[in-house]
Amino acid sequence: MTFTAHINVMPLKELLDPQGKAVMSGLKNLGITQINDVRIGKHITLHIEAATKEEAQALAEIACQKLLANQVMESFEVTIQ
Repeated sequence: MTFTAHINVMPLKELLDPQGKAVMSGLKNLGITQINDVRIGKHITLHIEAATKEEAQALAEIACQKLLANQVMESFEVTIQ
């Protein structure tokens, strides 16, 4: 069975996000002042062949831990469909 894993990787909240700060500055320059914070990450979609949803979840998490996310600076969240 094929499952789709949607993975969101974001910088840890404790760390400075230079891209987010640049976008925040640009928004303020455009007169959009109601936004208080911007954090920029990445979204990854994997198509996984697995017998069960749990197996697909485990494979996606292993991929994140070993390659897709730098756990020193980023957190990740996996959703399986």
